[in-house]
Amino acid sequence: MSSMNKSFQKVFRKCLSCPAQGDLGRRYECSVCGQEVIYCGNCFDEGKNKPNKKHKYYHPMKAIYNRATFELYFCGEELINGEAPQSFKCAFCGEMGFGTEELQMHVLAQHNGHSDANDLMEILKRMNKVETDQDKSEPEEGTAASAMADNESTEIRCQEKSRGGLSYEVILAEPAPNVAVPKRPVTPGKNVSVEEIEQKLKAAEERRISLEAKKMAEISTKLAKVEEATRKKDEITNEFITQTKEQLETKMESVVEKREAIISDMKEKLKIHAQEIEKTRETLEQQKANEQKAIEEKLKIAQSLRDENIKKMLDRLKEHNTIKIAEIKTQNDQLETQKLEEKARIIENKLFTAEQNREKELQKKIEKVQKLERRAELVRQNKAQTQDMDGQQNAIASSG
Repeated sequence: MSSMNKSFQKVFRKCLSCPAQGDLGRRYECSVCGQEVIYCGNCFDEGKNKPNKKHKYYHPMKAIYNRATFELYFCGEELINGEAPQSFKCAFCGEMGFGTEELQMHVLAQHNGHSDANDLMEILKRMNKVETDQDKSEPEEGTAASAMADNESTEIRCQEKSRGGLSYEVILAEPAPNVAVPKRPVTPGKNVSVEEIEQKLKAAEERRISLEAKKMAEISTKLAKVEEATRKKDEITNEFITQTKEQLETKMESVVEKREAIISDMKEKLKIHAQEIEKTRETLEQQKANEQKAIEEKLKIAQSLRDENIKKMLDRLKEHNTIKIAEIKTQNDQLETQKLEEKARIIENKLFTAEQNREKELQKKIEKVQKLERRAELVRQNKAQTQDMDGQQNAIASSG
């Protein structure tokens, strides 16, 4: 029981894929990376075992259980070397149910040409060595030598028979004489009688039944507590509802009385306020009439004053306009003469520039015509020369 307690110690672990932490129950730990790569059972079953720079996809994952999950999955089976029995999956083809030695032979026979097969074989060799060291207290003589001889004498040949398929040919050496056959180590818990197995199964079944009964009792007590709590809650809510209903009714009655009193007071105040408004309206109308009369008188006086001022201003403007008009006419005449002189100068300049431009254009056209005449003269000379040459050639040809 002490070894069982040590094997099922409560440890704090955290899943890399989900927020689950603490005692994960059933967890999977990398055999190479150790506690750096841990997944809970649900995440591992869903295929969330994601590789990274250190943790590769072909690293074997070791299953670790607590006491409850071990009894549930293995029904009281004994531990092997302080651990639960392990079953590994091939990372290359997905086939399951291998031990370390079986997986090693499977990879050697089926996936020897894979790029990662050598790395996986080294990992499986180390795991197998650790298991054999735990199984054996003293290694037998001749076992290591025979294993080395077997490894050296065994030869596996790979040949591509068809496109996309491989065939393997295993050639074993002849049996060597006088070589001690290695005995397979006896693992504890293998030589168990049928009666012991039946007793263990019965004990596991009884423990399971007792656990289920205990759980059902706990569930029934919890349900009774929940029913009692709901009953008390209903009573409290009903009492609260009745009390609040009575309080609301009393409050409503007092609010209605207060509202009626407030409405009556407001009506009286509104009557008084309406009377005051009527009085102020009458006084304002009287003041408005008096002010309107005063404004009309002021407007009449202002109109008479304005007419007198307009007459005086018109007289002044007449006197001012006669003088100003003469000055403005003289100034306008001077400005018009200056503008005419300026326009005449501008026109003369434009005419002069136009005459120069016309002369330049005429000169350019004359030069072009002269060039054309020279070219035509050259053409005529060339044509005459060609005609002379043709005549000479014809005369030579006729004489010949």
